[in-house]
Amino acid sequence: MNILYRILFAFLYLLSLLPLRLLYLLSDILFFPLFYVVKYRRKVVEKQLAECFPEKTVRERLAVERQFYHFFCDYVMEVIKMFSISREEMKRRMEFTNLDEVRADLEREDKKFCFLYLGHYCNWEYIASLSSWIPDMHGGQIYHRIYNKAFDELFLRLRGQFGGESILMKDTLRRILTLRKQEKKVMIGFIADQLPKLENMNHWTHFLNHETSFFIGAERIAKQVDAALYYVDVERVKRGYYRATFRLMTLHPKEYADYDLTDWYACLLEESIRRRPAYWLWTHKRWKRTKEQWLEWKQSNA
Repeated sequence: MNILYRILFAFLYLLSLLPLRLLYLLSDILFFPLFYVVKYRRKVVEKQLAECFPEKTVRERLAVERQFYHFFCDYVMEVIKMFSISREEMKRRMEFTNLDEVRADLEREDKKFCFLYLGHYCNWEYIASLSSWIPDMHGGQIYHRIYNKAFDELFLRLRGQFGGESILMKDTLRRILTLRKQEKKVMIGFIADQLPKLENMNHWTHFLNHETSFFIGAERIAKQVDAALYYVDVERVKRGYYRATFRLMTLHPKEYADYDLTDWYACLLEESIRRRPAYWLWTHKRWKRTKEQWLEWKQSNA
């Protein structure tokens, strides 16, 4: 086992034993050096907020920026707390409101899979606790391997502690086809608002005032296995508490033209972000590869 992983895990586990109210005090303290001294990716955040919300004044965007950094510090502390949080406490803090409706859809004989469209919105790590709510189903999430092996092991541990399976993106189709042979119903989350590499870009859609490329694997695989498709609309109820509502997109993905479901997902995610923009991951360089760059790359590789 990675030595750095053991050291990090021991430190974070001990820190996580603090009551969340004290961790939030650390969050409040962390905000000032992160925002005013280190200025962690502030230029990236300012640029993206200006491009996404040109209708807002500079003062309004600065208010969103400050709210985002306050939330980001809270997110860090909430993730740390996950190293020792109980299943019962997690279920109290992460609520899934209409699971019965999803269950009813999956009880159909022709439905084995339910795919969930997610974004880096609110505390997306808490969504992994969904498996605690569906012990009779196989829960999982698609993930990108983190470059640092120690941090990769840490996040795999966090995401798997409630029973969900982390499926490496490159293995997604193979694993889902394997799961199709089993008896259990399957619910899998796709965090699809990440930036694809140039060779993985296939479609562009309008999102937050930008031409934007999304991963289309959720749509393609949903059509292949006839999965019910939902958007998970997450809200921050108050500090430390979240509510997720499943919004049915379709039970019949094959009825939609290529990319229509991906476009729909982009619209739903944008609705969530515009409702409370401070809760999206603005430090992520979402548009560092443009459509123009992709077209040039595509032409040079034709």
